[in-house]
Order: sequence, then structure tokens, then C-alpha cells
Amino acid sequence: MSYEVPLMSSHDTPPTGGSRRRVRRSKTMRRITGSLALLFGLVFIGSMYSLFLTASPNQAQAADVDAQQIAEGKALYQTACITCHGANLQGVVDRGPSLVGVGQAATYFQVITGRMPAVENGAQIQRKEPVFDANQTDQLAAYIQANGGGPEIPQGDLRAPEQIARGGELYRLNCASCHNFTGQGGALSQGKYAPNLDPATDSVIYGAMLSGPQNMPKFGDGQLTSDEKRAIITFIQDNKETIDPGGYALGGFGPAPEGLIAFLVGMGAIVAAVLWMGSKA
Repeated sequence: MSYEVPLMSSHDTPPTGGSRRRVRRSKTMRRITGSLALLFGLVFIGSMYSLFLTASPNQAQAADVDAQQIAEGKALYQTACITCHGANLQGVVDRGPSLVGVGQAATYFQVITGRMPAVENGAQIQRKEPVFDANQTDQLAAYIQANGGGPEIPQGDLRAPEQIARGGELYRLNCASCHNFTGQGGALSQGKYAPNLDPATDSVIYGAMLSGPQNMPKFGDGQLTSDEKRAIITFIQDNKETIDPGGYALGGFGPAPEGLIAFLVGMGAIVAAVLWMGSKA
């Protein structure tokens, strides 16, 4: 028995299963090929960028300087600070506080003013001749910043001459109650005091505002913005540079001693006048 294969007429619909599979395979291959091309391009661009950074002499030199500065700071820390602040900046009970989170700002302020390393614990660590020079101070600060983190003093100019009036207003609101109106400092409670601001540099004042040493509150950017800090520094430093009008400064403590002197002189004059009139009578 023989079978005849039926012929397809022009009105019949051709089978489509195989062509659909071929279309799907074609789309899948295009997607895979595109993904591989994109991946290759990203890898190539990343490799070229890495080679560019490695070949850049300025970038390599900066990294070396930072690493060297931190290493030298670590050596200084292990010589002068580890006894009181611990091997991992964690602090030592009854000796020194933790340095985790204090940052470059607090380290710079304490070391450059000679307060640290401290000779002994007391109500307040006084300013003295610094043990480390400016370069060593930066090395210590870099090491503590790298391992403990915390606020940093900005680089560049820390003054805002156009904001001096605003700085005066902010100083009177936030600083004058302790440092008095002319920055001469004053006594506080429990044997502490607000220091004289005359020897303080721009960086020292900025570091003090960020770190809040002793009884001083911390002024983060939430309390005083960086521009407001610059305005206060400008006002303080301008007061130092202003020509002294002469006469008796009375310690630079503002109207309080002037009023006291006026009271004593006035009362003395009145008593003297009364006694003179009584003797004449």
C-alpha cells in the first residue's frame, strides 16, 4: 500500500513553530551578545581609568604623603600619648579620655596650644609652650583622624571680612558670657575659666568651636554654620588688630569694672565733700 503526501495549496497556512523558535533563539543571542559587549566596554573603561590614576604623578605623590604622615603620627602617638589614651584610642580610666570621634579638630587644638601632652590632670589644662611643632601636630592629627574619625578644621582662609558685623552679633550671643566682650576670658565654676583669646589663631578658634574643650560647648554646623564660625573669627581677630584708643583698659572686661570704678570714685568724692562741709560748719 502506498501513501501520497498531500500537496499544500496556495490557500493553506504554512507551519510556524520552527520559525518562531528560530526568532526566539535569534533574539536571545542578540541580547547575550549585547550584554557581553556592554560588560567588555565597562571593564575596558574601568581598566583605562585605573591605569590613568596610577600613572598620574600628583595622585601617587599625595597618597604617599598621607600614608607617610599617618605613619609618623602613629610613631609620635606611641611615644607621647599611648599611656593615657590607649593603644587603640580607647582611653585609659583615670588617665585620659577616648579619642575615638574627636577628630583632627580637637587634636590640633589641644596639641598646638600645648595643652597636650598634659603634665598632670586638674580642673582645667592650661595653655603652655607646645611640645610638638606644627608639622608634628599635623602628623598626630592625621593619625587620630584616620583611626578615630571626627570633625576637621577646613583648609584655606577662615575669615569672612564682609561678615564682621554679623560676627560681632554672634559673638555676643554665644561667646561673650564666658570670654567677655573683648575676649579677655573670665572665671567659671569649679576652678575652671574661659581663656584669653589674644594668643588664639584662626585655626585654634575654629578647632575650639568644633571640639568644645573643657567647659566650652561644641558648635557643630547645626548650631553655627561654617560661614557663621568664620564671621565670629573675623570679629575676634579684628578686635585684636584694632588700634588701642589709649587710657586705662581696666583689664578689658567691658562696662562692669568701669562702672565699679565710677561708683567708687563718685562715692569717695561725695564722702570727701560731706566731711569738708562738716569741718567748715
